[in-house]
Amino acid sequence: MLFDELSLGILATVAGIIILAGWVPQIIKGYRTKMLKDVSKYLMILIAVGAFLWILYGVEKDDPYIIGVNVAAIALTMTVLIMKLRYESHKMRV
Repeated sequence: MLFDELSLGILATVAGIIILAGWVPQIIKGYRTKMLKDVSKYLMILIAVGAFLWILYGVEKDDPYIIGVNVAAIALTMTVLIMKLRYESHKMRV
């Protein structure tokens, strides 16, 4: 085995933080500008569906790291999607 249990847990935690941190600048920029026109809603939906499937896999493998990262990924993805839909509908009414 390449990693012991502790090292593998640290690796999974760091990997999850790095992947999820990528969403933060997009959320901040979207909140500040109230514009997410360049973000595809289909991309957000596909990422959320993929994360849900990873959650099922994590449950089957009893892996809290896979489950946790993908729950957070869905939350962040849905945040961006909701912001996008809200800001687009607001622009249409103005």
